[in-house]
Amino acid sequence: MDHSKFRLAPSRRHAITAALLGVASALGAPVAAAQSVPAVAVIPYPASVRVDSSVHFVLGPRAVIALSAPASSELRALGGVASEILASTLGAKGTISAQRAGAGARSAIALVLAPSDSSAGLESYRFDVASSGITITAPRTAGLFYGLQTLRSLVDAERESLDATGGAARPTSVTLPGIHIADAPRFGYRGLHLDVGRHFFDVAFVKRWIDLMSRYKYNTLHWHLTEDQGWRIEIKKYPRLTEVGSCRKESPAGRNQRIYVGDGVPHCGFYTQAQIRDVVAYAKTKHITIIPEIEMPGHSKAVLAAYPELGCTPGPFEVWTRWGVDVDIVCPSEKTFEFEQNVLSEVIALFPGTYIHVGGDEAPKVRWQQSELAQSVIKREGLKDEHELQSYFIRRIEKFLTSKGRRLIGWDEILEGGLAPQATVMSWRGISGGIAAARQNHDVIMAPGAFTYFDHTEGDVRFEPLNIGGYVPMDVVYSYDPVPSDSLTPEQAKHVIGAQAQHWSEYIATPQQMEYIAYPRALAMSEVLWTPQATRNWDSFRQRLLPSVLALDALGVRNRYPDVHGLERGRTVGDTLSLELSTAIPQSEIRYTLDGSDPSRQSLLYTAPLKVPLQSDSLLVTARAFLGDRRMSPARQATFKKR
Repeated sequence: MDHSKFRLAPSRRHAITAALLGVASALGAPVAAAQSVPAVAVIPYPASVRVDSSVHFVLGPRAVIALSAPASSELRALGGVASEILASTLGAKGTISAQRAGAGARSAIALVLAPSDSSAGLESYRFDVASSGITITAPRTAGLFYGLQTLRSLVDAERESLDATGGAARPTSVTLPGIHIADAPRFGYRGLHLDVGRHFFDVAFVKRWIDLMSRYKYNTLHWHLTEDQGWRIEIKKYPRLTEVGSCRKESPAGRNQRIYVGDGVPHCGFYTQAQIRDVVAYAKTKHITIIPEIEMPGHSKAVLAAYPELGCTPGPFEVWTRWGVDVDIVCPSEKTFEFEQNVLSEVIALFPGTYIHVGGDEAPKVRWQQSELAQSVIKREGLKDEHELQSYFIRRIEKFLTSKGRRLIGWDEILEGGLAPQATVMSWRGISGGIAAARQNHDVIMAPGAFTYFDHTEGDVRFEPLNIGGYVPMDVVYSYDPVPSDSLTPEQAKHVIGAQAQHWSEYIATPQQMEYIAYPRALAMSEVLWTPQATRNWDSFRQRLLPSVLALDALGVRNRYPDVHGLERGRTVGDTLSLELSTAIPQSEIRYTLDGSDPSRQSLLYTAPLKVPLQSDSLLVTARAFLGDRRMSPARQATFKKR
């Protein structure tokens, strides 16, 4: 994106130097909690910030980067990250010094590893700007990496501030005030989920997904690798999983079909084990752990298509061409357990992280109810019903994972019939599953659909791409607190280790569509997971959002420009319509029409709450948000009927 084509009037610029530094005193007073005017334009917002406006440092593109241990390969890699940030924001790489940071040589950026300084947590960092340069200090390399992402945000915001004041030349240096940040995440688990089962996404996109995650201090990718509609990971012991299970003959054409119609287009794809290792290693450089999900006992139609002997019926089976939940699940036979354990053995060898996700969700019990084998297992094990049979299934898998030094995660259905001893619950059907698990002293990852399902639309469905439905706008995402403190004791609340946003791909077939549903909502979720609850403030987030959106534009990310709020639904009114409109990016202009036509940049400008006399029985209001001539939101529209 050529930002030189877009200018904001001085009264509306998003310059942090002028607009934000007036908030922080020249004496460097700490910024108050939950303050609506941010001291720095960083997302996610730091735990503690103070700004000394009497101190300034000019950061240029050929800056010297010093390390506390120049021979350390990990620190040199982080020096490379700092150099990349300078290159991408200011146009030229920095130089990594051979001299130790603090040894007398001047440096613009100093990265200091201080292992003993871990009182604020292993992912914590300190960020200090003095007149002589920038110092980032952390007890572990992860903290240094996060401090560098804070630097990226600051430079992006200041660069956009300079760009907005005029002049076509790209800024090659920025001036930062005396910023002092002491920061650490609220939660240890900060995740984004990626479903590649319904639609396959190639390695290049998965790496790009990881790149974007890392900018906002996420540390976990939940990689949903197997589904009814496709098996996406090579398992050498079972080659038919990819020979047969990775390809379906077609997908549903459209949505909510009463009579199924397919699109006639085969959809195929899987990752080799070499590609998996490559992605896992790449994620490690971004301080992101990948959790693989291998669905069982349900969502296994692709498994049954490849190995029908694992079913409770003889089939025939095919890789499923519909969305939703199918009744065919794997049968709880010894052959199935041998299969699952062999698969997981290969998965464990590829993913070094602690957790393995086994799904456990949406497993209809019809086939087990009808199966002599399943009923014999219930009788043999003294189980009450098929729900306890699923619990038995999950417990056996957990025992195997524990023997390999791993921990099991499952969706909240694994609570039904009794929870496996060490299982971590991912609560998606609301928060009740998470509360129940935490009360049983099990760790919980919150993923409730009403706040974290980003495949749900966030706008007016008439003006949005095809989607699965639902409604999860960005302000609702931002409002979420993963800890239901009114339902848990302080000790139980410690079991809520974090949360994540879900990106299911039934109706998301391209990288551009996936980015559209993720951003900028993922920025809001990053702040939910990183920033202390008492510090979070929606109005503050809104003021910091624009530089991040423009940075996404510069990367070519197809993000959804936030639309107009106030037209979510129509209503019955009297003789005069009173209407207040807003948008998540306050620097936007809102343009509207009253005749049902699509708003343009020449349409009526919204400057204050509307009071419109109704001349007829109804009034159709349509609005869009615009950012100069560069960005435009999807439309919003509502009908107001005269009482």
